[in-house]
Amino acid sequence: MARKTNYSKNGNEYYRVTTSIGRDSEGKLIRKEFYGKSKTEAEGLRDNYLNGIKNGLNIDFKDTSLGKLMHSWLFEVMRVSNEIKPTTFEKYEGIYRNYIKDSSIYGLKLDTLKSIQLQRYYNSLYENDSKSSNSINTLNKLLKTFFNYAIDEGYILKNPCAGKKIVIPGTTEMSEDNEETEVITFSDEEIKHFIVTLEGHRMKALYLLDFGTGLRQGELLGLKWSDIDFKKKELKVRQSLKKVTIIAADASRKHKIIEQTPKSPTSKRAVPIPSNILSTLEDHKRQQEKEKADAGSSYNETDYVFTTELGNPIDASNFLRSYARILKKANIPYRKFHAIRHTYATKLFERGVPLKTVQELLGHSDISITAKIYTHVMPEEKTRAVDKLNDLFA
Repeated sequence: MARKTNYSKNGNEYYRVTTSIGRDSEGKLIRKEFYGKSKTEAEGLRDNYLNGIKNGLNIDFKDTSLGKLMHSWLFEVMRVSNEIKPTTFEKYEGIYRNYIKDSSIYGLKLDTLKSIQLQRYYNSLYENDSKSSNSINTLNKLLKTFFNYAIDEGYILKNPCAGKKIVIPGTTEMSEDNEETEVITFSDEEIKHFIVTLEGHRMKALYLLDFGTGLRQGELLGLKWSDIDFKKKELKVRQSLKKVTIIAADASRKHKIIEQTPKSPTSKRAVPIPSNILSTLEDHKRQQEKEKADAGSSYNETDYVFTTELGNPIDASNFLRSYARILKKANIPYRKFHAIRHTYATKLFERGVPLKTVQELLGHSDISITAKIYTHVMPEEKTRAVDKLNDLFA
């Protein structure tokens, strides 16, 4: 049986249907044509188009690819937004560059994208490329945010990463606050060796202050003298220093040390300073004033507590290299600088400080994060708590 067609183009026969989709600026009807191998196919294309408009889809851009739109979203929307930090954009750009650009999902068409396509890509990253569950989960979170934008702009109707549509292969290795759940600390003996090694070191006050307050690296380097109250014996965390890569619209890059707000709203906090550290801080302040006098006009007045000899902010990479040298000199196995923060929290628990107080001192956004990270300390704390009932059985 011959197909019924009503239109011929380039020697091929089609069935054509037309529909009105509104009027132009002069009031004339705008008509759109749809072609199919049969009447049913052509009418189906027309109906899908009209239903898409009805549901808010940006039909004229239905062939837009995931990677192309995501690049535009990152560089034309997110990069210029004052709602995200430069460090956050640097992270987003890195995810795009390493996991989207030149990947198998870059060219996927948004209008036909299915969750299973992303699932297969995640499975491949985990099984074939040995990517961690945490890395894949971070990628999924960024894609989920991007797809929300695509929905708002009418490119898609549903978020393929929403709900339980996607399963992250393996297990998540980090807590929701990005604090490492593997807690490595310094022993009391190692702390003593560390302190002895610091004798005469220009940054002795920095390390002692961190053992006594548990500040994050960026918070410590961003600390200002105006944040320290010697009378109240406390400091306030108001800002953080971070070395970031500033990425321009043309994707050119330059490194810069920037001051930004702390990690989360709860990271802005007041932290008591152990009395025995105050004198070391005062010595450090006098040393800094001498360096300023010696440098004269070459000195950069920043008010930061810890600076180079010329008053410049401390580069995190240089700082970590210095930290590694101290560990080596003290004959202590290398561990991340974050281990000092873990040590601070663990010592508080060992001394019976309540969980809620430790959470506030650390600046965690939720008490469950603190409990999850330091669960290894909880058994001892619980044992001590139960032992307080012994008087009932005397």
